[in-house]
Amino acid sequence: MPGKGPVIVITGTPGTGKSTHAQMLAQESPVPLNHINVGDLVKEKNLYEEYDPDWESYTVDEDKLLDELEPIVAEGGIILDWHTCEIFPERWPDLVIVLRCDHSKLWERLEKRSVESFFPRTLVSHLFPDRNYPLKKIQENNEAEIMQVVLEEARSSYPNEIVIELNSESTEDLESNITRIVQWISNWQQDHST
Repeated sequence: MPGKGPVIVITGTPGTGKSTHAQMLAQESPVPLNHINVGDLVKEKNLYEEYDPDWESYTVDEDKLLDELEPIVAEGGIILDWHTCEIFPERWPDLVIVLRCDHSKLWERLEKRSVESFFPRTLVSHLFPDRNYPLKKIQENNEAEIMQVVLEEARSSYPNEIVIELNSESTEDLESNITRIVQWISNWQQDHST
């Protein structure tokens, strides 16, 4: 897609490191890239139909979301960070990165997703007794990772040559992945400089 920089989608099951990768990539990219956490955008701009308190998640209004993103994507130079990718039109991304993680490590990461990561456990249990990441949500996301749901969505939605699967289990993986993506961006920049 023409513009000032590539459109990169970083996707994967919740807990695979999408936002960490996107933030680091935005800092290290040889071209300016704007990181858009799509989940945050949905909440900030009210791009949802309803909130489900049992699952602690929003039902996204896909039309509103795509209308909001269309002019941003047209400019290029962005990283779309979200747990799914098939909603985005095939013409949008130049690269789709699917982050993968061993399901047992993913389970551990998702268990830590609660306010306990910000406050001592004893304080949390008294002040926020219902603020833990729900077990059913951990189970659902873990099953999705085992079944390669996000990877299959990406492969069925975009040309194979733009979809890459990267392991995301360690700091070493993160650094290696960023190096690889930065190299891809440099190549993209050379190919689009004329």
